[in-house]
Formats: sequence, structure tokens, C-alpha cells
Amino acid sequence: MRTKLTQRIVDTAKTSGAPLYLWDTMLTGLCLVVQPSGVRKYAIQYRLPGSRRSKRKTIGSAQRLDLAVARARAKELLAAVDLGKDPLKSALTFRSLSDAYFRREGGKIRTADKRRATLERHVFPAIGDTDIENIRRSDIIAMLDKVEDESGDAAATTVLSHVRRILGWHEARTDEFRSPISRAMSREAGPARERTLNDDEVRKVWLSEVPLWSPLARLLLLTACRRTELGEMRWDEVKDGVWTIPASRTKTNKDVALPLSRAAQQILNSIPTLDACPFVFTSDGIGRITGYSNGKRKLDAASGVSNWRLHDLRRTARTLLSRAGVDSDTAERCLGHAIGGVRGVYDRHKYEEQMKVAFEKLSNMIEQIVHPTKKGRLIHFPA
Repeated sequence: MRTKLTQRIVDTAKTSGAPLYLWDTMLTGLCLVVQPSGVRKYAIQYRLPGSRRSKRKTIGSAQRLDLAVARARAKELLAAVDLGKDPLKSALTFRSLSDAYFRREGGKIRTADKRRATLERHVFPAIGDTDIENIRRSDIIAMLDKVEDESGDAAATTVLSHVRRILGWHEARTDEFRSPISRAMSREAGPARERTLNDDEVRKVWLSEVPLWSPLARLLLLTACRRTELGEMRWDEVKDGVWTIPASRTKTNKDVALPLSRAAQQILNSIPTLDACPFVFTSDGIGRITGYSNGKRKLDAASGVSNWRLHDLRRTARTLLSRAGVDSDTAERCLGHAIGGVRGVYDRHKYEEQMKVAFEKLSNMIEQIVHPTKKGRLIHFPA
């Protein structure tokens, strides 16, 4: 399909069943490829002088790359094609470079699997399919800004460290490649974030009605879990009112069993299940939820609350657990935190009943905030 690509089309184009190819009428050869999963990429289709065979090369993620920048890069590559240079010849993408790095160095790195997971989550969607010769400093800055906004300063620092190491490794092994990363790009970790939502903000966020995102925000408050844990929640992880988060999604690398309050179960029951999708929260009916930045902006607009992050709901929930009279040890277990020291080694009790009561107290406290009681009315906490 041929159309004049606009940023709006790039951001909103959807397809189901088969990939959608939108060919730009402003620049012949530039294409936006939209996958059923919602992934969008820019590509160029070209034919070398004297050749009858056309080729296609991906030039970047449309979720990360503005249309104007994509057009400029496509124009450069197509100009090189006119001179007989094949963009695919000896092309080395960041993803393939990473694979080579881990094949040779992975055995020496104790945290290799964790580093791979970080790249899969934060880096490959942004620059994974980009030829390393075409990775610009601005691309890395944009990627780090997004990581910092969504996951914090420490995560951005970690991502930069991994990317720096891989590109530096390649630079040390070649004659011509120069890494685009400079020392000045280092991220300084700021002070620990302390933001919690006050009662009025909790009420406004809870009462907002944004499809998909409001139920997510409510469950983040009711479960005190991390955004990534809930965003990848699967229906088969919930059984008999208990949600078991697999070790692969927890910071402690251990399964975490969270008893769900009645309010949390009611929200889950209100979310439709889809035969083709194992995830509770899905953006396209196939894969897990994506587009957190856009979803957060919708929550801001609907609630009128600003200057907060989804992770602040976890901190808010922990604060409300204390307000509800939950003891510190139980509250920390509700957050999936490991209890350290000798007690953590010798106390093997699961605290399931205590956590169940704690989550009901948290639910009750949120109910009192969202729907304030009349003066003198007692707040009931389950025994």
C-alpha cells in the first residue's frame, strides 16, 4: 500500500493476521512495516545498478525513530545504492554483534544471562536491527532517556554500561570502527526516588477510566508489585486466588506467591480473556502490554495527576500497608522482598496467611481513600 507517511500514521497504523507494508510516496523505497504484534520498523527496498533482484534492509524501530530521521537515513542509504554500494553487504547489526560478543566472552561473565535479558528488554527494540555503522550517539541518548523515564537512573546506567562494553569490545578488534559512546554520556544516579501519591492523588488515579491502563494501575496498588511483573502476568499464573510470579521476573530470582485480595480478584475477573493471548494485559490481543509511556500519559490526562511514575504506586502501596497496621516483615514479604540476615536463613515459614490478611487490609485502606467514610464510621480490617 502506498501512502504519504506521517508521524500519526507511523504511531497508529495497525494490522491483524499479516504484516502491513506502507510505502512512502515522499521517498521512493522507504517502507513502514507493521507487524500483527504491534512492532513497527522502517525499511528500504532497493535494487543495485545492473541487478534484477531487489533487496530489503531494516533501518530502525519506528517506536524509537522519528519519521524525519528515518527519511534522512533512508535517503543516505539509497544514495549509496545509486553509487553501487550494497547496504546489506557485510552489515553487522547490534544484535548480531551482541551474539558474537556473548559467544566469545559469555563464559567469562557470571551475569551473562542477566545482561542478555537487559539487552532484550531495553536495547534490541531500539537499536538491535541497526547496522552498528549507522548507530548514532543521538540514538543511544534517546534510548537511555526512555529507559530512565520508565525504569529509573540505575537501569539507564546499567544499559549504557552493557552497550559501551559490547561496542568497545568490537572497536578493540577492528581497524576502522569507532564507538559512538563518549565518556560524557555517563548517567549519574540521582538520589533514591521517594515519591508517593497522597490520598487525593490515589483517589484520582483509581477513579480514572482509561481502558487497559486504569485496571493495570489499580492492580499495581492492590498487589504492590513491579510494573514489569504485572505487565507480563499470565492467566495460568493465577490459581485459587494466588498469583505466583515466576523467578524469571523477580529481582530475587525466586518464585513469589502473592495471595490476591478480593478486590484484586474482582478486577481480574472483569478483564476479558482472549484465546490467542496468554497475557492478562495485552495491547494487541497476542502479546504482553506495550506502550507504557503513552499509557501513562493517558492516565495523567484522565486523572489530572502529574509528576509520578507507575513504580511510585508500589512505594505508595508499601506506605499504605504500614498505615493499615501491617507489620514490617509481612509488608516486605508482600513486596516480594527477601528478609536478610540470620532470620532470612532460618525462618522458612511462607507467611501466606499473614500476607493474605495484609492484602485485604491494603484493599480496605484503598477503599476508604477512594470512597471516604462518614465521620465516626469504623474501618474494618480482617482478623
